[in-house]
Amino acid sequence: MTHSAFMLGITIFATQFPSFLLSLYGGIISDRYDRYKIMLITQTAAMIQAVLLAVLILTNRYTVWEILSLSVILGIINAFDMPARQPMVHEIIREKADLPNALALNSSMVNLARVIGPALSGIILQKLGAGICFSLNALSFVAVIGSLLLMKLPPFIPHTSKKKASTEIIEGFRYIKNTPSIGMILLMLTCISLFVLPYNTLLPIFAKVIFQGDAVTFGYINSFIGIGALGGAFFLASLKPGTDLKIILLMNTIIFGVCLMFFSQITNFPLAMVFATVSGFGMMSQTTIGNTIIQTQSAPNMRGRVMSYFALAFFGMLPLGSLLTGSISQLIGAPNTLFCQGLLAIIIGIVFSGFLREDRINKKNRRRLEEENVIMKNI
Repeated sequence: MTHSAFMLGITIFATQFPSFLLSLYGGIISDRYDRYKIMLITQTAAMIQAVLLAVLILTNRYTVWEILSLSVILGIINAFDMPARQPMVHEIIREKADLPNALALNSSMVNLARVIGPALSGIILQKLGAGICFSLNALSFVAVIGSLLLMKLPPFIPHTSKKKASTEIIEGFRYIKNTPSIGMILLMLTCISLFVLPYNTLLPIFAKVIFQGDAVTFGYINSFIGIGALGGAFFLASLKPGTDLKIILLMNTIIFGVCLMFFSQITNFPLAMVFATVSGFGMMSQTTIGNTIIQTQSAPNMRGRVMSYFALAFFGMLPLGSLLTGSISQLIGAPNTLFCQGLLAIIIGIVFSGFLREDRINKKNRRRLEEENVIMKNI
């Protein structure tokens, strides 16, 4: 409607900035109340939002402000949905040693949808129009809510707290501050979400301008990224217990950045899709490994609040990053902006490499001390 990269950034901002404002309160709600019931409420509300959007498009009476308003509503819903949904995976899994694999499999299902969804939506958008796309999106919530109703979870134990919400938010912040293994991951994710992950704001520009395509082209780009992310999710799910996830996160962050740089400068569509696929593989680690480390190392009574800070780092920075990306691309162009984002991913990986390699260094030091002790005993 607007042919503006800046307005694309505004749209993502409208969807995700409410999560930035409200996710901390969403974490408190998640720790206090039954997460299962919270999800039923949020998914029902999301279905109503999707129906309203579909009706607007089908009646052909939509304006930009109406679309942005519904995007804000979805952002508010997500602020309470995500802090409740992620810890539910922890509650479902009985053997906690299986949690990293379960979280990775959960991500693989999300990315399977990313592979199939954009390709289908691009074709449907081209052939049948946006109204059908949004109608199918609304219909999909029937399956989501139906799945929730079929789930059997452990009985909820009410948590009564007389503390103020602000006090609980501060407690969560202090807990993260005093737990470097969680705090550093959150800080790294914040940087990645602000400077790198908003690259998807530019993908419509690449589809239309760089590759001279249409909605189908945009769908293919997203699908190839989704294929890579799906491969990354299966790779993470197949890892043996005890694998050093931080080293994998470091390597994949570098891979992510390098592939974004190549993708930004290639105009041959098939070759560009190779780098899009590998970038999706590297991108998967950013959220999945961060999510896994945070959930496995968080205290049960703090998990909801910690996940709300995770949502703050992810959803909170993405809208600001989208605005930044859209604004910069207006000045230096989409390819140069994406190249800079890939370079920043590499820089972030280098800056945090000391922390990410810490466990491996400690293991080597312990092994060396053990060998020295054996030598001393022999002497």
